[in-house]
Amino acid sequence: MKQNNKMTNGNKPKTLVIENHEETKRLKSNVRFLLRKLNATTSSVAKQEPPAAGAVKFFIGIDLSDKKSRYCFLDGSGQTVVEGSLATSETEFTAYFAQIPRSRIALEVGTHSPWISALLERLGHEVYVANPRKMESIHKNKRKNDRIDAWLLARIARADVELLHPIRHRGLEARQDLVLLRARDVLVMVRTKLICSTRGLVKSTGGRLPRCSAASFHKIEVQAIPEGIRDSLLPMLEEIGSLTKKIGQYDRRISDMAEKKYPETEVLKQPKGVGDVTSLAYVLTLENPDIFKKSRDVGPYLGLVPKQYDSGESSPQLHITKTGDQMVRRLLVQSAQYMLGPFGEDSDLRRFGLKLAARGGKNAKKRAVIAVARKLSVLLHSLWRSGEVYEPLRQAAAQQQLTSVNG
Repeated sequence: MKQNNKMTNGNKPKTLVIENHEETKRLKSNVRFLLRKLNATTSSVAKQEPPAAGAVKFFIGIDLSDKKSRYCFLDGSGQTVVEGSLATSETEFTAYFAQIPRSRIALEVGTHSPWISALLERLGHEVYVANPRKMESIHKNKRKNDRIDAWLLARIARADVELLHPIRHRGLEARQDLVLLRARDVLVMVRTKLICSTRGLVKSTGGRLPRCSAASFHKIEVQAIPEGIRDSLLPMLEEIGSLTKKIGQYDRRISDMAEKKYPETEVLKQPKGVGDVTSLAYVLTLENPDIFKKSRDVGPYLGLVPKQYDSGESSPQLHITKTGDQMVRRLLVQSAQYMLGPFGEDSDLRRFGLKLAARGGKNAKKRAVIAVARKLSVLLHSLWRSGEVYEPLRQAAAQQQLTSVNG
């Protein structure tokens, strides 16, 4: 019996070694094929002067997917050298791109683009991460597949990299710290959905739960739930209470991180309605205030400006672009809602928003909230870059002083 166990235990590692050996053999074979193709192209061209320092040898487009990614190599004359695919893993990308000359590589933004672009840059390549939403040649292509996308990326990289509308990924540390905020954000959304579902289920039986905050929803009186569905909804209340506890733990970790690791968030928390979560998310998303020449550029970056589709005399009113980070945009909108609410302090932002909302109309309040969120994003950037003390009624005081002087 012991002998059988030994034999069984010994066979598993052996099988694993064989599989790993076959995988390594396949990878080496594919890399050798790629290098032969590239060397054949290089040798077929007449000998020329050595390339200048920093010059690129090939123009490469990579269409990233979760498991397999497609690549296309072009030479200096725009001819396709080789096409193929490789696994979306660090091992295969290193094996393929560590042995080729310095090249210009274009890839689409996505889940894997942060670590892949960083890896390719470490290997000495010139890397551009394209924004496909702004590239109609890919976004609106009637014949769209991975092979064509990789080919188009390579051609655009060769022609003009500005047509890629390249984006800049955040640093590794900022991305890792943002995970804490995004994990909390997911729990908040799940709790909100559970609360809305509970209220809706109670209403369906003719009842109505009392108004309360999300943090105290799990503490409502059990008698407020109709007796016929009480046993069915109690587990949901318990789950909401558990989520609230975990969200509180996240909040404490976020406050600790903001205080110890990102002290610049203290300047951003001066406007009432901006807390640790919003200020830290703002700092980690923008990462460096100097990348914006003007504070007004932050609004479009976060998707808080209206779309434009003007033509001649036509200038329709459109929704906001919603580009940029969705979580930060939502947090800024929540801060704007607080500022315009009953607990918001008197400030230039609040007066501006209330004035817009007072115009009336179907969406006046919504437009006012978005406008305040946009102005808040500009204000936070200005405070971050200057480090000034926030004056809630700075514009009002200046206007009053000007009026008194003129009077």
